[in-house]
Amino acid sequence: MTNIKLLNKIAKCGTDIFDKSKYTVAEEVNDAAAIMVRSASMHEMEFDKSLLAIARAGAGVNNIPLDKCAEEGIVVFNTPGANANAVKELAILALLMSCRKVTDAIDWAKTLTDNEDIAKAVEKGKSAFVGPEIYGKTLGIIGLGAIGAMVANAAISLGMNVIGYDPYLSVKAALSLNPNTKTTTDLNEVFANADFISLHVPSTPSTKGMINSDAILKMKDGVRIINLARADLVDSESMKSALDNGKVATYVTDFPNNSLCVYKNVIAIPHLGASTPESEDNCAIMAAKELVEFIENGNVINSVNYPNVSVPMSANPRITVLYKANDDAIANISSIASPVSIASAVRGNYGYAILDVKDGAVANKIDNLEFVIRTRVING
Repeated sequence: MTNIKLLNKIAKCGTDIFDKSKYTVAEEVNDAAAIMVRSASMHEMEFDKSLLAIARAGAGVNNIPLDKCAEEGIVVFNTPGANANAVKELAILALLMSCRKVTDAIDWAKTLTDNEDIAKAVEKGKSAFVGPEIYGKTLGIIGLGAIGAMVANAAISLGMNVIGYDPYLSVKAALSLNPNTKTTTDLNEVFANADFISLHVPSTPSTKGMINSDAILKMKDGVRIINLARADLVDSESMKSALDNGKVATYVTDFPNNSLCVYKNVIAIPHLGASTPESEDNCAIMAAKELVEFIENGNVINSVNYPNVSVPMSANPRITVLYKANDDAIANISSIASPVSIASAVRGNYGYAILDVKDGAVANKIDNLEFVIRTRVING
């Protein structure tokens, strides 16, 4: 039996993907071949030698030590796009809340319960919550991946103008965009023209703190900023200053912190971006399928620390090789294995190869190569 360890509650429709005659899926298992996780932090964990893979039931992988996993030959997967619709819907809600002051108005209405004539009080006080419409306004979207593209299309359907920035825009994402979406490779163009800005990028060294005092200075006065992506994309002190002087009219974030949670003109949502049953089901199913495909066939789909390599399973024994990338790696591996077929790719400092061979025993010789991290034999 192959053990799959759960670090968080994973939707049953996902864990049911594993054949019960082959897998044991539970929180309390030892010698796990794979781990399924949602939000649990894994940075302090020590990994068993048996661990082959980690699947994050969601898109972000900040809770997983990617470099450490790569060094130890552990492939990390995520589930891009599985929660995209849920986040898109919350982004549209955030756009509306950022200008219509609905949350403030609801809080105020709750104070009227002791008023003898609530209807009269409502008519007298509602002018304090006037806010503009989004129709005809310009939405700047930073990051046009699965979520950003869906937000762009929805905003256009609601009558907004959209300008999107993504220097790594994929062909797939570009084809999914409404043709009325304007794209740019100049982030300053977004800052200068957007009435609303919505962030949809991962947290990386280049994006951390990207919304700071310098960036905000380039924006239109009264801009409204939506951050449902990652907390550290926005510098809190810069945001507070911009809210104080009115440069930013409203900041909506899905990541409350001590600095901004109850700050004036901040709408703090308690990380609800993917909190729908549909999203949790989609993520669980995709994560489970990725693990089954990797464990049983060696195929890597949606990895975040190794390259994606996927080929149909053949009748031959299959050797998979995780290795430190170098110019001679594949030549050296091939000279030992004499593969019937080979597929390989490199991502950064690491490579992955799938070899269908006549004799799986050669995996031992491949494993002795200095640059090889891990080999595995899968019988066809």
